Amino acid sequence: MTDDNNLIVGIAGAGSVAFATAARLAERGFQAMLWSPSGSRTKALAAGAELVATGAVEGRSRPLVADSAEALAEKSDVLMIVVPGYGHKAVMDALSPHVRAGQPVIINSHSSLGALYLSDKLARRGVEAPIVAWGTTMVGGRQQPDLTHVHVSTVRKSVDICTVPAHLSDDGLAICQRLFGDRFAVRDGLMAISLSNLNPQNHMGIALGNMTRMERGETWSQGQNVTPNVGRLLEALDRERLAIAEALGLSVRTIFEHFHWSFHVPIASISEMNQQMHANGNGGTGPATADSRYVTEDVPFGLVVTAKLGQMTGRPATLHQAGVDVFSAMYGRDFARENTLLDAIGLDGMTLDELQEAARSGVLPDDPTRTGHGGSRVSGPST
Repeated sequence: MTDDNNLIVGIAGAGSVAFATAARLAERGFQAMLWSPSGSRTKALAAGAELVATGAVEGRSRPLVADSAEALAEKSDVLMIVVPGYGHKAVMDALSPHVRAGQPVIINSHSSLGALYLSDKLARRGVEAPIVAWGTTMVGGRQQPDLTHVHVSTVRKSVDICTVPAHLSDDGLAICQRLFGDRFAVRDGLMAISLSNLNPQNHMGIALGNMTRMERGETWSQGQNVTPNVGRLLEALDRERLAIAEALGLSVRTIFEHFHWSFHVPIASISEMNQQMHANGNGGTGPATADSRYVTEDVPFGLVVTAKLGQMTGRPATLHQAGVDVFSAMYGRDFARENTLLDAIGLDGMTLDELQEAARSGVLPDDPTRTGHGGSRVSGPST
């Protein structure tokens, strides 16, 4: 890998978090390269406009722009996948033929056992690389309409991570620390990271409690509207998630630790912590549309996964499943069937033991009926 002054971090994605991540990398002295799968969000930057960051990250930078997944992989030392969960499979399918042996891939943030899907696709090429799964994003932000400006709302003090395959964990941690500093907590594997993303459960409660605001396109404070009733729902959802982790013998952060570390407020009830965030000016603005990732991403690629893990461990996540059912009824969609990643890895056909072993090795058990199965695996990784 090149030295820091010449290292290029390729970001697959060009939304709010992708722009905020590029700004953070520039602040730390690294060159970012953006690839917009649709091609629409990087036109101004490709034409020479600067990326302007305000808020928790301040500065101007000139990220490079790639015109294809192949170019992004070829020209980058490190790859980051920074798109909503519903875009992960398509981006992984586009990148996987071009990832080099040993080239780190960071999933920012991880969704629906996607690291296992990507690792297995590489293994079928005879390629092994550290796939680093983040439990949440390092930065949060909101992209401005001109597509050259991002307001960065927060830089998290700590992000849970793991690496697939597990024997490359030291490599995965090292590249994350090199790029972003000592802000990472290594968790015990992909199962722990799959249970470390609190956004789906939190967004479920927030969206249910404020759906009419979203539908009417209102401007509203998210933190202020985590009222005591909404806060108690979020705490109950968290207890379901923690029970599944306990059944697997895993340690994951609580919802109280999440808000404390992410938004720097004292630990109290979840409603009280959100009210303090609002008072501090970083409570955030809630979605102004029902077509929000709080539902369209977090229900199929978050709540569905937790509910399935609850079934597999004998710790039913009844509130999570209720969220899937209620949102499906509200939207007139079957969100459980929209998660293509789970079908691609064949989760419904795996035992818990098989899933845990695959999460460690990064290689799926052979199943010729699996959606997207790529045929026979090459005998070993390339060098």
